[in-house]
Amino acid sequence: MSRHRTGARSSRRKRGLIRRFGLVFPVAIFAVIAVIGVAVGGKLFAPGSSAFGAVQAIEMVPGSRTMAALESERAQLIAMTTAARTLTVVAKPKLASPAQVAAANPGTTGGTGGTGGGGVVFVTSTPPDPGSAQSIAYNMLASFGFSPTTFFGCLKDMWNRESGWRYDAENASGAYGIPQALPGSKMASAGADWQTNPATQIKWGLGYIKAIYGDPCKAWAFWQANHYY
Repeated sequence: MSRHRTGARSSRRKRGLIRRFGLVFPVAIFAVIAVIGVAVGGKLFAPGSSAFGAVQAIEMVPGSRTMAALESERAQLIAMTTAARTLTVVAKPKLASPAQVAAANPGTTGGTGGTGGGGVVFVTSTPPDPGSAQSIAYNMLASFGFSPTTFFGCLKDMWNRESGWRYDAENASGAYGIPQALPGSKMASAGADWQTNPATQIKWGLGYIKAIYGDPCKAWAFWQANHYY
């Protein structure tokens, strides 16, 4: 009888403990699991982790804002590259020769010469090839009081048109030689070899220019207006 009662009391105590702590243990276990889950999740999804990379990859899916921005930048890059490849040079700039500048700007200074009066322009030119008729004239200018660097360009342009600097150039009107003396026999005053010697012809021509026009550039200005001198 006493044992039976003792067993009954023991069962009632156990059921009381379950009633008191039956809800406490599950709640505590759930709380521990939640804390562990938060800690693990924070580690997995930290920047640089594989899980964080997966999140970034999800954002790259077509239709996302990141993907749309990248597509826009790609389209702009393609357009800029295409435009750069289609650029072409339309034409090379053309530079006017000293003679063209002189003709277009009368009364101005050209090259190494000074300012001419009455619409006269000094034409620039490089020294001619040694031994040529032009070289003879270039070296002879100083003996007539003309600066070679100032006046040779004018003389060159004028005699280019008169005779092409050929000592045997002859015109149907009777003009002859590099300076196209009319008649050619006038050049005999400079030397008996006037028909074949470029130096004799040039000497006579420079003397004629100085006496009639004053200097080669003034003679050239007259030639441009009248096509003879």
